[in-house]
Amino acid sequence: MATTTNGHMDEGDIKTNGNLRPLRVVVIGAGYSGIGAAIRIPEKLRNVELVVYEKYEGVGGTWWVNIYPGVACDIPSHSYQFSFAPNPNWSNLYALGHEIQKYLQDVAERFGATRFIKLSHKVEECAWDDGQKKWQIKVMNLVTGEVFTDSANVLITARGQLSEPRWPDILGIDQFKGKKMHSGAWDKSYDLRNKKIAVVGNGSSAIQIVPQLQKLEGTTLSCFIRSPTWISSAFGDNTMKDLGLDPKITEFSEEQKAVFRSDPRALLKFRKAFEDFGTSLHNSTMAGHPMTIEGQAFFKADMESKLSAPCTSPPFPIIGQRGLTLASRWSQHPDSYLGLAVDGFPNYLMLFGPNTTIGFGSLNRILEAQVDYVVSVIRKLQKEDYASIEPKPERVRDFVAFVDAYFKDTVYLDKCKSWYRSEGGTGNRIVALWPGSTQHAVETLRGPRWEDWVYEDADKSGNGLRWLGNGWSLTQTEGDPSWYLNPEEIEFPWEGKPEKNPKYKSKPWSH
Repeated sequence: MATTTNGHMDEGDIKTNGNLRPLRVVVIGAGYSGIGAAIRIPEKLRNVELVVYEKYEGVGGTWWVNIYPGVACDIPSHSYQFSFAPNPNWSNLYALGHEIQKYLQDVAERFGATRFIKLSHKVEECAWDDGQKKWQIKVMNLVTGEVFTDSANVLITARGQLSEPRWPDILGIDQFKGKKMHSGAWDKSYDLRNKKIAVVGNGSSAIQIVPQLQKLEGTTLSCFIRSPTWISSAFGDNTMKDLGLDPKITEFSEEQKAVFRSDPRALLKFRKAFEDFGTSLHNSTMAGHPMTIEGQAFFKADMESKLSAPCTSPPFPIIGQRGLTLASRWSQHPDSYLGLAVDGFPNYLMLFGPNTTIGFGSLNRILEAQVDYVVSVIRKLQKEDYASIEPKPERVRDFVAFVDAYFKDTVYLDKCKSWYRSEGGTGNRIVALWPGSTQHAVETLRGPRWEDWVYEDADKSGNGLRWLGNGWSLTQTEGDPSWYLNPEEIEFPWEGKPEKNPKYKSKPWSH
């Protein structure tokens, strides 16, 4: 350790207990989760080199890829945005896809995420190098055709659960001579007018596509449906009525948007109304619950009235310890720890992994909570000098058991095919949905349970607390030595009865 002539340590050589060990982090995917990670990682971490690989020519993930006629958000737009970037300018309660993509692009640029995003870069393989304690990542530049290998201390996949188009298994489909289009790979240049069109399926995409195709000149349209589907009234109808608005008028006037821009409280009230209603639907997922029975009767009557009126393995191999691929590990069903990590795959973290979507409430808030959790994991790896981190196998098994137990009494295991389920939609496990509400997921992820993880030290000196450094704090050399006196850093207790503070009544305190 270098010292100055007066015997004090040279601050340039000090290893403080901030421990900013250099780390390289690679994120795969620049959709909602990837953009969130590219904002929060540089915001909260130091000395971390970040790159985000995105195979498409633009950001937005599903909202960049899906350009089929009628593509739009199926929940209120004000519930489908970053909590820190509310948009007062949505044109419609259910924004069209191109508007959502533009919002994500604007957020990425506004908060500096685009600095780290490499477009047209397709990841082809990820393999864990146990000797170097790093991920070796094969990447193709789709513009030049160059293939190169990158390395990272931490690998994060942020691909989404529905990012790869999949054609139905129909005999002879490969011999069809006409034009074939998938909703996830739409050809906008093709003129569909005066054509005989067959639509296969009746999922959410088909429900949006078919009405648009019906409007085209000279089309003969047939829809091939394997089984019936439920079509509910729009999720925002009840809330619009509660707010004194007409649910049939979903476009926002310039006057309404001006109010949202000028009055943050009015915008917050509007957002919270839809968020609270989404949460209130929890009981409707429980088999036999009065809300479920009432909802089924309402949807049936609503559909009859309207009708009578004029989870996935990634597409590239991820190879963990002992050469095991994630595809092999997940051949029966995808298991994980909280949808974030898998044992045997060190330093591998997932955003929007298995069992992390939601059947009601706000998905976006869960994704933001996952990003915050991932940032905490990276910081722990860095600060406490760990070479690798992975969940304990028994905790992965525990989470799978918890998921199975939760869903056995829900409507999601009724006799129907769903992408929420294992084995191509017909299995007896739910592999896509979080086992609980949005609030339950956020609370679970708010305080990491570090005892559920296995660690390997980067330093082999034998002292597991060597990361404490030399008694100096980073705040003394680069920050504000008296930061703890700054008003924004102090949690002021309420006088008299601190326990009456509404902050701790709206949500519990978490370590």
